[in-house]
Amino acid sequence: MPGIYKLEGVIKHYDWGGQTFIPSLLQLENKEGKPFAEYWMGTHPLGIGIIKTATNEEMPLTAVIGDLPYLFKAQDVKQMLSVQVHPSKQAAAIEFARENAAGVLLTAPHRNYKDDNHKPEMLVALGDFWLLHGFKPADQLVYTLLNVVELRELLQVFNQSGYSGLYKFVMEMPAEEVNRILQPLIDNISKTHGAGGADKNDEDFWAFRAAQTFTRNGNLDRGIFSIYLFNVVHLKKGEGLFQDAGVPHAYLEGNCVEIMANSDNVLRGGLTTKHIDVAELMKHVKCEATVPNILHPQAINSDEKKYITPVNDFQLNVLELEPNQVASFSTKLAEIVLLTEGAVELSCGETILELKPGNVSAVALPMTTVQVKGLRKATVFRASTAINNR
Repeated sequence: MPGIYKLEGVIKHYDWGGQTFIPSLLQLENKEGKPFAEYWMGTHPLGIGIIKTATNEEMPLTAVIGDLPYLFKAQDVKQMLSVQVHPSKQAAAIEFARENAAGVLLTAPHRNYKDDNHKPEMLVALGDFWLLHGFKPADQLVYTLLNVVELRELLQVFNQSGYSGLYKFVMEMPAEEVNRILQPLIDNISKTHGAGGADKNDEDFWAFRAAQTFTRNGNLDRGIFSIYLFNVVHLKKGEGLFQDAGVPHAYLEGNCVEIMANSDNVLRGGLTTKHIDVAELMKHVKCEATVPNILHPQAINSDEKKYITPVNDFQLNVLELEPNQVASFSTKLAEIVLLTEGAVELSCGETILELKPGNVSAVALPMTTVQVKGLRKATVFRASTAINNR
């Protein structure tokens, strides 16, 4: 049956989250200063959205539409967010079954595989956003290893063993060796740039922040190596980046929306207080040169643009509306709508929903035509599947 409904997502209070962006989006008080890291909209078992009807009846999203192939999120990255990779679909199925057979509880803190799905993902920046994404091309990596004096000894490892040999070397290095190499680097950054660190487009800025944030029992986090080995990417508002299975990455700072296959499979290798499993990460990481492909949305009509990715699990479109501007879209399968700026009115037949701060997300059921009217200058994202838009 066609229709549109209010959707209440699930908040995740991970320790790397900020205190203001998501509470402001949802109009929630945060007097305790809790970290609001993510706002999940979807049907993943660890965060099933709630539909609210016109009579204020509540029901899980799964009861109305079943399972979605994607998970949609708003994120606030205040602190650096783990060096990580995601497994392929085949690998996820094998490893999920293996941990089940071993009796590892889904809620266990050392559980690596939360489901049997892959997790290709795309983020779109809502303002300035910094992240690490894939290994630098060889010429850039050689330049870094030559010019960061404390890392110069790693150049021979790269020349002899390539990307995989170099990454295995630093990720399996004893803690005392990590400290021997990285402590002089951090000390020199402090002397050169002071407590404020370097510019955010410079690896030194993030290395210094990581040392301040993740040093434990006098040991520096080996994830600092990744800051120098990976591309530091600065996205501006509206720019996106797709990340496939095996591509190593780490979010550094900023607000974004993120859409991914419906999975929570993450293998972590540093820059986090969560479970780290270097051996599992190394099984899946693609140790190869990566040139970041920054995505800009492509116009599909006068009101709407879409971000093009190589997967069918998800599709993300954006509408940017002026006051009183009207757009419309039709669904084949269920879609999630998220307002990130301004206010709009959604209408479908006699049903009218207003999206504004405090009520920012809705679900449009299959075979529904939705009219969107700007009440103020507004930005609205449509999350669906690529199949839905063919």
